[in-house]
Amino acid sequence: MKEFKAQSKKLLDLVINSIYVNREIFLRELISNASDALDKRRFLSLTDSSLDAEFCIKLSVDKAARTLTVSDNGVGMTEAELEDNLGVIAASGTESFKKEHGKTDGDDLIGQFGVGFYSAFMVAERVAVISKKAGDAAAFKWESDGVEGFEITPAERAEIGTDVIITLKADGDDENYSEYLESYRLSALVKKYSDYIRYPIRMLTEKTIEGGVKTEEETTLNSMTPVWKKQKSDLGENELDEFYMHTYRDYRAPLMHIMTRVEGAVDYTALLFIPSEPAFDYYTKDYKRGLSIYCNGVLIMDTCEKLVPEYLGFVRGVVDTPDLSLNISRETLQHDRRINAIASGLEKKILSEFDKLLKNDREKYEKLFDKFGKAIKFGAYNNFGADKDKIKDLLLYYSDKHKKLVTYKEYVQELKDGEPILYACGETADKISMLPQIEGARENGNDVLYFVDPVDEFIARMLEDYDGHKFQNLASSAGSAKPTGDGHKKLLERIEKALSGKAAVMPTDKLKSYPVCLAAKGDVSLEMERIMDAMGGGVKAERVLQVNLDHPIIKGLDNADDGTFADTVTVLYNEALLAEGYKTEPEFLAAINRLVELAIPTAAPAKKPATAKSATAAKKPAAKKSTAKPGTTAKKPSAKPQSDEQ
Repeated sequence: MKEFKAQSKKLLDLVINSIYVNREIFLRELISNASDALDKRRFLSLTDSSLDAEFCIKLSVDKAARTLTVSDNGVGMTEAELEDNLGVIAASGTESFKKEHGKTDGDDLIGQFGVGFYSAFMVAERVAVISKKAGDAAAFKWESDGVEGFEITPAERAEIGTDVIITLKADGDDENYSEYLESYRLSALVKKYSDYIRYPIRMLTEKTIEGGVKTEEETTLNSMTPVWKKQKSDLGENELDEFYMHTYRDYRAPLMHIMTRVEGAVDYTALLFIPSEPAFDYYTKDYKRGLSIYCNGVLIMDTCEKLVPEYLGFVRGVVDTPDLSLNISRETLQHDRRINAIASGLEKKILSEFDKLLKNDREKYEKLFDKFGKAIKFGAYNNFGADKDKIKDLLLYYSDKHKKLVTYKEYVQELKDGEPILYACGETADKISMLPQIEGARENGNDVLYFVDPVDEFIARMLEDYDGHKFQNLASSAGSAKPTGDGHKKLLERIEKALSGKAAVMPTDKLKSYPVCLAAKGDVSLEMERIMDAMGGGVKAERVLQVNLDHPIIKGLDNADDGTFADTVTVLYNEALLAEGYKTEPEFLAAINRLVELAIPTAAPAKKPATAKSATAAKKPAAKKSTAKPGTTAKKPSAKPQSDEQ
């Protein structure tokens, strides 16, 4: 027996027990190695036609012996290559072949690091490899239990190629290794990881024929040709939709798809989809974003989140590249420039396609924005607005003037130099449309953008301006009118005194039919205060009660006594709170009731408490009520009581 080289025992233990997280990955690795062997023979057949063949990979099972065999008719290995490639862990036969034959990194050979083979020991108590090299007459067998070392002995194999024979471990209490002897399980693993290997992967599968008789027939398990590698002219009308719905288990066709092929410093092909609806868990912490990533048709990772930024996490799809830089496990992508380059290229491509859609199919883009606008807006605000400039022209907001969604660019086209971009914040468009300040903006011919998402105002603060036009919250103290005389100043001071420090008081020209509205001054707006409160923060806006000095109620306050004045100010302030979506104060209802009593006199004065004299008088019979009709004289009652006959 030969021992493993280069401290291979420790490295082998690391490979088996630490590097690979999911043991089912072993089949993917063995199939990928077989595919590489076929690639090598196909390459050599270009100059030696005798090596041409019907290339394929075969899986076979012997349940009695508990063996699973992965066979290929690839290039095969000599005795020396078996020792060098399998006896030295992390020695790559593929890497040596590429150097020997002058192939570059871009050529379609998968294996690079030479450790995938050893993943078989996660499920095997023993592994045997029987191989015959193209051009050699002899075959050899490499065998090991993955513990001490390996043996190489002469063997018999009729055809060129390699058999990897895995003797599975015995099942334990929590381990079921026998599942890898079941054809349905092997078929599912091939479909999951190796569906797009370019060579057919075949296996005998059980089939029931007429009369209930069961038989076995050889079945091809993989589809071989990835849909993203087909030419557009070769794609069926609905083939991409069907691929999406099948792959992502969505009964709805995608809203749009994006195909791109890039050649350069990093080569890759991508097929991306924009769903017509968000995933049911998209706006939860449990949602896992990312694209499936393949290396020459072999699935490396189901959801590689590094390939899409968080704000584009709703995008689904696949990326296939021959240039993928992997660590030795193929489980975790290295944080290198190639992955970052692919991610950067995909982000630019997606945003470019969104921009085209916005310009060429507005209705479809508005559907996309309706479903995923919150996520796109988050991208403009996240990372301190690092991406705001490349996203800002994709944002849509409802226009009060035009009653439809508009971009910033469309809004400012109607502004004169120096005019601000007016916006108003609220939970819904309906609530914003009823704000007191909106009425004044409409009468003055000003458009207002509706900010209905919490992040909207933060984006405006990040941008500061668009094309030279500053953003201005309609519920800010900016643009307030000046008092026109001492009378107005005294009235405003009296109102502010009645508010007892709840808010400053300023006149405004923003209002028409409303007497007051609530605004804020300083860096914290009313909307920001609400957002911070919802997050448990204690940040407060500096409130301002804006007063319409031309309103009859405000004019009438000059003649109000102190009690009526204080109650009216309380009602007006709480009216402003309600309009902005705040709760009213406890004293609000009492103030309303007192004002109503003044406006509507009571029907009768309250009765005085009865005195002793009045109590005696109350015992006397009451005078009979007159029934005389209007315009007649009532008769005096008779001194004597009248009988019934009278």
